[in-house]
Amino acid sequence: MKRQQHGFTLIELMIVVAIIGILAAIAVPQYQNYVARSEVSSALATLKSLQTPAELAVQEGDTPSSASDLGLSDNAVQNGKITVDQFGDDKKQPKLTFTFDDEGNFSSETLTLERQDDGGWQCTASKDIDDDVVPDSCG
Repeated sequence: MKRQQHGFTLIELMIVVAIIGILAAIAVPQYQNYVARSEVSSALATLKSLQTPAELAVQEGDTPSSASDLGLSDNAVQNGKITVDQFGDDKKQPKLTFTFDDEGNFSSETLTLERQDDGGWQCTASKDIDDDVVPDSCG
């Protein structure tokens, strides 16, 4: 009489659990890196959307004091806040700064777009933001 198998053996179950553990050990850090990169990219995209209105304000001699003065609604920024600084006749290098909220991966860290003397805009990230999550267009 043959005995019919009615399930998985313990070794088969342990192999499946080990495979799932290995996949999770690889996937979770990659996912966290993806989330961090997307947070920084979103912040940079928000700053870049203000670059053209800010340049127009410089050319026209305007002195915007907030992002809403440049056309960004107050509830448009999800994971931080934007400050507008150093606009006016006596200040030649206006800045747009994105400061991350305390809730995300980059608590109180900043991304800054600063106008240069030659008319271009330079992006810089604070030192505690890893270089691998910052887009190439921002150093």
